[in-house]
Amino acid sequence: MINLPKDIEYIITDNDGVLTDGFVYIPNKSGDYSKRLNFKDVMGIYLAINNGYPVGIISGESCGAIDYLQDYFSLEEVHTDVRNKKEVLLGIIERHNLNIDKIAYIGDDINDYEVLNMVGYPITVKNSIPKLKTIPNIQITENDGGFGAFREIIDALLD
Repeated sequence: MINLPKDIEYIITDNDGVLTDGFVYIPNKSGDYSKRLNFKDVMGIYLAINNGYPVGIISGESCGAIDYLQDYFSLEEVHTDVRNKKEVLLGIIERHNLNIDKIAYIGDDINDYEVLNMVGYPITVKNSIPKLKTIPNIQITENDGGFGAFREIIDALLD
């Protein structure tokens, strides 16, 4: 069970494997691939924002799903095609004068490892890579990424 304090200052998440199921849907020679979002997770973003918790996304990829979330929720901190998540996180902290110990970060793969080791509330999804599950103080969702894991985190925060 996820356990988070009410004084979290920012919730930052990876996209692929957390908000999406990590699958890429390839078209028949016609264009860009697509990804799906779980509406439970979309509602989780709404609930977080509506309760005063800003949400940001740091992703190694760009895709229509991220564009949709950024536009729909007017997310201020959305960073795509990122190769150095630590650098981006430190920029967010500086811009918003945040305490790194009061940031929740959700990730699922090796490119999240360094950032998860930095924040006060590291969280990974049930189907993440095993290495992330060894991070000190890591919390692990009961749901897989793309199947309500983000919503699970927000529900735990708001309960």
